Amino acid sequence: MRWVLAVIAIAACHGDPEKCEQACRNYAQLTYWKKADAEIAAAPPAERDQLRKDRLAKFSADIEKGIDFCVGRCTSANNEKQTGCLIEAKTAEAAQACVKDE
Repeated sequence: MRWVLAVIAIAACHGDPEKCEQACRNYAQLTYWKKADAEIAAAPPAERDQLRKDRLAKFSADIEKGIDFCVGRCTSANNEKQTGCLIEAKTAEAAQACVKDE
């Protein structure tokens, strides 16, 4: 019976998985596209469309590989302030500021 209470207590200390997924996806999107957009802008105009398609495919694959790990860490941390900050971030710099010194 004690282990049941311990499991319930541990589960109660975890963050919201839906908010964590939203925060993880927003952080990944903002930071990835900041770098990718700079690369695309620096490429010759004739290559930009294909480069954007390639970067989108890479981003989509990478995020699906890493989202479960990020959400797991976020829910374990149970840091509502940081999660909210990441959800509200509109730029890569703002998202990075949310996790600075963590």
